[in-house]
Amino acid sequence: MSRNRLAHYAQLDAMPHVLAYPENMAGNWHTFFSNSHDIVLELGCGCGEYTVGLAQLEPHRNYIGTDIKGARLWHGATNVTNLGLKNAAFLRTRIEQIADYFGKDEVAEIWITFPDPQPRESKEKKRLTNKRFLDYYLTFLKQNGSLHLKTDDQDLYNYTLELWQQEPNMRIVQATNNLYAQAVSPVLDIKTTFERKWLKRNLDICYIHAVVG
Repeated sequence: MSRNRLAHYAQLDAMPHVLAYPENMAGNWHTFFSNSHDIVLELGCGCGEYTVGLAQLEPHRNYIGTDIKGARLWHGATNVTNLGLKNAAFLRTRIEQIADYFGKDEVAEIWITFPDPQPRESKEKKRLTNKRFLDYYLTFLKQNGSLHLKTDDQDLYNYTLELWQQEPNMRIVQATNNLYAQAVSPVLDIKTTFERKWLKRNLDICYIHAVVG
């Protein structure tokens, strides 16, 4: 491991807004943030660009970016520190364990931004939008809570839309395979490094917004 990476991990350990595999957090996130504002979760947040962007746009809500790779989280966590944001945090864990960290009705909104599409059928169980993961999310996503997907992958979009449409406790509010063909809200206009890369290649961005209940 490089010296820079070791230094980054040491800095992460010292950041109060970064939690790695914490114990007894389910049901306690409002205490962590010291307010009762809505909690919004970004899954597979990478370098945390969307989490930070949302936290800047909506200071009245609490944002948590989740990823397994500390080297990526360091970038987002450092930006939160430099910007002085009090409504953003990062959780280091595997998505397979995500339901261990949130209590019933604790999360108001979930964002899945440019996940690995896992295109091979043998990798379907690793897609963050599949039925197994969706069942995890529904254990802590509140009634009328939102679930968002942004992706450049048309196949993942089609797969997710079909699966979510079949979920009896969810309804699709918006689904488009060309998001920027129309005007979008500032929340949807946040662009990660991955998204800017895909747009330079003239790839269309797909988006789904579903609501529980």
